[in-house]
Amino acid sequence: MLLQMKSVRMSEINGRIAARPSKSVMQRVLAASLLAPGRSRIRNPSFCRDSEAALNAARTLGAKVTKTPELVTIDGGLSPNRQEIHCGEAGLTLRMFTPIAALFDKPIKMIARGTLRRRPMDGIQEVLTSLGCSCTVNGNHPPLTVTGPMRGGCCEIDGSLTSQFLSGLLFALPLTPAGGCIRVTNPQSLPYIDLTLETLSAFGIQVANQDYRLFRVRPNQVYSPAEVAVEGDWSSASFFLVAAALAGRIEMSGLNPASRQADKGITAALEMCGAQVKWTGGILGVRKSKLRGFTFDATQSPDLFPPLVALALNCYSISRISGVRRLRHKESDRGRVLLEEFKHLGARMKIENDSLIIEGGKIHGGVVNSRHDHRIAMAAACAGLKTKKPVTIVGSECVAKSHPGFFSDLAALGGRVQ
Repeated sequence: MLLQMKSVRMSEINGRIAARPSKSVMQRVLAASLLAPGRSRIRNPSFCRDSEAALNAARTLGAKVTKTPELVTIDGGLSPNRQEIHCGEAGLTLRMFTPIAALFDKPIKMIARGTLRRRPMDGIQEVLTSLGCSCTVNGNHPPLTVTGPMRGGCCEIDGSLTSQFLSGLLFALPLTPAGGCIRVTNPQSLPYIDLTLETLSAFGIQVANQDYRLFRVRPNQVYSPAEVAVEGDWSSASFFLVAAALAGRIEMSGLNPASRQADKGITAALEMCGAQVKWTGGILGVRKSKLRGFTFDATQSPDLFPPLVALALNCYSISRISGVRRLRHKESDRGRVLLEEFKHLGARMKIENDSLIIEGGKIHGGVVNSRHDHRIAMAAACAGLKTKKPVTIVGSECVAKSHPGFFSDLAALGGRVQ
């Protein structure tokens, strides 16, 4: 496939933009809507590639889907019409819908493409087997084939890599005859677990959470259909908020200041480095100011690393971002890719233990290969707003995974995008 390229030049950012709908929320609501007999309505839906993958999974497992740009209607009901689910590059869709697929007594194959084919599926086979299912994995990587029906029971999972499989278990176990108890060692991504629990509650499902280390799920529960509005996506919003802190001002609507999304933490990082951050009547405003180095723990919000790197490179002193161990199995080995690709722009960074150390100062333009990682591409675009020479992003089309209109939105705000 021929890679696309975009270039971003020094620009002044100024304007108002609405946050894109959250793909993390959208995928969870789709799973719950599939499992709820009756009609659910999803307002402000997301249609990025990852969300489309979840829509495909829901259809394959029996949901009837009607969609318009403003509304998705789901008639729920478990009745698989094919024995393969194509998950694209959506890690959440694959890991979350695998336990749901294991509710059935026929084999269902979970298929991935692109970078997701290289991402590990640690523990899935062992846990599903302990819950009464058959599961085969291709050398700890997709594709996976699962055969149920899942009976439920107790299991233990390692939460250090991802919470996505845990979310899938929490969606599936309420429908089993035995329910379940899940013991979690080293739980991470706690805000994303909260998103799952919040979605389950909206659809009438009860789960007891004991400090994220033990979850108890009652058996034979019934999902109730619901109407849900998908809130704005803090993950994609973080790049525009950083763009404003670097190169101008922005007002963003559609974000929930009380959101469970982990990447809401971007506002704290912006305040630490000296950017002007203000909420006014539900609108989040960010303005540039003199930026200083900052220290930020991104262990629970690893997707913030790329925009925070673009921010830190333009601060006048050293910044430290901890949680690097969470980056290895993203769409790329994201910590290593940030080091390797941003050095082409003159970035001075290093990894010490679990922290990324960034020396602020001027960076120059250059060429960054996205490595098929949407967040690397968007971070490079933000960096280009402050460089005298343009930043060219090879493989820029990968932004469609989470934000298909990223470059057009950046241009609408004043970004010089070619």
